Amino acid sequence: MERTLIIVKPDGVQRQLIGPIFTRLEQRGLKVVAMKMLQVSQDMAREHYAIHRGKPFFDPLIEYITSAPVVAMIMEGPNAIEAARATMGATNPVNASPGTIRADYAMEVGRNLVHSSDGPETAAAEIALWFDAREIIDYGRDVDNWILER
Repeated sequence: MERTLIIVKPDGVQRQLIGPIFTRLEQRGLKVVAMKMLQVSQDMAREHYAIHRGKPFFDPLIEYITSAPVVAMIMEGPNAIEAARATMGATNPVNASPGTIRADYAMEVGRNLVHSSDGPETAAAEIALWFDAREIIDYGRDVDNWILER
């Protein structure tokens, strides 16, 4: 099974969209194996967004992600990364397909509600940054017989 990091960003938390976002991903068939609410520190934000260091939007991005609490979760399933990203929609909400989280709830790139890992290597690094291995729970779901082809 593949895992991905999902973050409901400060705008999603402040707009009270944690539930609808979580529901969309869960209804898709993804399984949550870890979840927590936290206030992101400057250091953690800089490490998470290190790939953008030196870009003009880096400092505003750090300011934004640390401005209010976020909800971080690890979701699991076959092709979890691709499934989560398809459910969220394009990074720019204006270009997101109708019915996706960003198309339905967001207007601008800088307030696009959610983050999801963009590949397996990124997911592994992000999961290790955001969660301790003891916080991840491996469990079975009876409903998987109706969601997953075995």
